[in-house]
Amino acid sequence: MFKNVIVRVPSKHISEGITSAHEGKPDYKKALQQHENYVSALTKTGVNVTVLAPEDDFPDSCFVEDVALCTSKCAIVTRPGALSRRKEAALPDMIEALNKFYDHVEYIEDPGTVEAGDIMMVGDHFYIGHSARTNEAGGKQMIAILEKYGLSGQMVEMKEMLHLKTGLAYLENNNLLTAGEFKTAPEFEKFNKIGIEMDEAYGANCIWVNGYVLVPAGYPKVQKKIEDLGYKVIVVDTSEYRKIDGGLSCLSLRF
Repeated sequence: MFKNVIVRVPSKHISEGITSAHEGKPDYKKALQQHENYVSALTKTGVNVTVLAPEDDFPDSCFVEDVALCTSKCAIVTRPGALSRRKEAALPDMIEALNKFYDHVEYIEDPGTVEAGDIMMVGDHFYIGHSARTNEAGGKQMIAILEKYGLSGQMVEMKEMLHLKTGLAYLENNNLLTAGEFKTAPEFEKFNKIGIEMDEAYGANCIWVNGYVLVPAGYPKVQKKIEDLGYKVIVVDTSEYRKIDGGLSCLSLRF
């Protein structure tokens, strides 16, 4: 069960965020409203939400998931692979928030790069995507830190997706949403895999929070598959964030 969530209000320069999508520029006012609705949806699951102020020097800074991994034993501050995002991990209010909740805060160091959008937690085990943003050195550092606290991790080779969780979502109870290259990845054979077709692949980025599953709006096939598994679904519109490669998981740290 999750007790706490950290989010950051979008920057007014969100339209300048990194993107590989071809969906147009995000609308700042719409993004703000969608973020407020996202926080409201999270509160319905029973968590306490810490809202950090916008950082206008960092257009992607609302995607707080990438700058830290929050585990049951420690928080690990990452070193993002995207150069324009590297200083986000050291923002004072984020470090202060992590230190408020954790007695142990660790750091990924050069030459390692890690964005925690590449990390999927399954109990005390962590799958770490080897991607364009998370390198082998970063993955090895992450695994060493996890093992220091009695946790475990393994790297997963990637070729197509931006982040591991772009195409994966663990819904607890051994249920795993899979899209694209992860449908046939041997690392996930033991799971009850729920395949998501490429026309709704963005919808695979859902988040389980205390028995609820937050699902992006506009992906009815994904929503039905999750409802058929018996989960309580909360639909949240993240259309403005899709325009800069962001999804539901990217917008929060949950622990």
